[in-house]
Amino acid sequence: MNKKLVMATNNANKLREAREILAPLGIEVISQREAGADCEPEENGTTFAENAMIKAKAVYDIVKLPTIADDSGLCVNALDGRPGVYSARYAPKGQECQKLLEEMKDVPDDRRTASFQCTIAYIDENEVKTMNGGCIGRIGHEMRGTNGFGYDPVFMVGDRTMAELTADEKNAISHRGAALKALFDYLSTK
Repeated sequence: MNKKLVMATNNANKLREAREILAPLGIEVISQREAGADCEPEENGTTFAENAMIKAKAVYDIVKLPTIADDSGLCVNALDGRPGVYSARYAPKGQECQKLLEEMKDVPDDRRTASFQCTIAYIDENEVKTMNGGCIGRIGHEMRGTNGFGYDPVFMVGDRTMAELTADEKNAISHRGAALKALFDYLSTK
């Protein structure tokens, strides 16, 4: 296994999570920018797996190194699974939580269930693999915490939001953490 892995993202939070989880394998995870891939492929898939594969393939075609990409989102049961694959485009950047809380303001507690879903695509030479992870919780009534990003401040696991968890606590239960652990298991056999 090549000890360098390109992650098709420039998101510092996603890179940090991948680096922390894959570090015990001795794998250096670098961003697409660090690898020389300056591209923003259009995520026009209808599933998390399709979007992850679109991003991974676009970067792999440029760098020709083992590449991973993730696509993830928040699926809210009371909203028929929305925002789902459109989570990043649900509202202007930084306003996602406020829009969700507004849309959920009249939804009772017993109908606020939701899940974070994540698919990671892995590409290397003739090898293509996807791994999935999920985390079940519910949507809170207000934003709380400063450790997370995206929808973390409104996604409740137990009595805390994802943004109130430490990095280690989040990695142990998060959707991306679960998908990265599946990737870790797969790469540990290579």
